[in-house]
Amino acid sequence: MPQVAQRVRDSAQAAGLTPARSPATQGVGKGEDFSVAFSQALRNVSQTQNTAQALQREVALDNPAVSIEQTMIAMQRSQIGFQAALQVRNRLVQAYSDIMNMQV
Repeated sequence: MPQVAQRVRDSAQAAGLTPARSPATQGVGKGEDFSVAFSQALRNVSQTQNTAQALQREVALDNPAVSIEQTMIAMQRSQIGFQAALQVRNRLVQAYSDIMNMQV
């Protein structure tokens, strides 16, 4: 999980979404900073899935410019990204449930 968090931070920095680089997020709290990074990560996963689907379509149409190897790699990247996002979501839901079940 630390690698996923680091990749989310790196993606946010590369996209200019960190508070130091983006005027729109200056003065934003840490929780909102995480939501921006997580939203960007989900957009990246969605974009990867769309790319994999487009490559699959091109292979099915026998496009000679698209190789099956390229398509398989895109599909695996898409699947790994989706699984990572799913694990992060599961951990967040579990943490929320644990906090809600705490006795005060």
